[in-house]
Amino acid sequence: MIPVLDIQNLSFGYNKSKLIYKDFSLTLNKSEVVSIVGVSGSGKSTLFELITKNLKPFGGSIKTQKIATIYQDPYTSFHPTYSIIEQIKDVVKSDGLDKDIDFFIEKLVIDKSLLYKKPKELSGGQLQRCSILRALLMKPDLLLADEPTSALDNITSLEVMKLLVSFLDKFGILLITHDKDLASWCSDKIIEIKG
Repeated sequence: MIPVLDIQNLSFGYNKSKLIYKDFSLTLNKSEVVSIVGVSGSGKSTLFELITKNLKPFGGSIKTQKIATIYQDPYTSFHPTYSIIEQIKDVVKSDGLDKDIDFFIEKLVIDKSLLYKKPKELSGGQLQRCSILRALLMKPDLLLADEPTSALDNITSLEVMKLLVSFLDKFGILLITHDKDLASWCSDKIIEIKG
């Protein structure tokens, strides 16, 4: 089986005298959930920036298959002047899109009319569900989820995590969370970053 994420001997820090990651390795396969836990500022989100190539490591290698990302703050992941549906169509293949959208908006409890609005017209919770919708519609091999349910209430949060886990036959999930109970519930492996 080819891993959806393969990190070997990763080294990185914001200055070379203080490394956040030193010889860090991680392999994630389809159908697995690996959670990265740690306090704020420990380097959890930095790992996602390295995986998505927004940061360049000092050493080591990162290989991935097709990625979709859910960020903690949904307002930073949408352009403010375009509707949600336009931004979904920018990144999702159109074959079967209408059928897929109808399926997922029902599962995520999204009113379809919200898709035709601009991000600022939605609440944080509504926009986060749209962010999760977009990620699922991209049909990734690897889902990077950075505190994906932090903008949602507890009941919706659990329902959304159950939904994401129900699609593990299609992708692997790398989850960043400060919630150790959530990580224990859904993860095959937990990595704690001390910072």
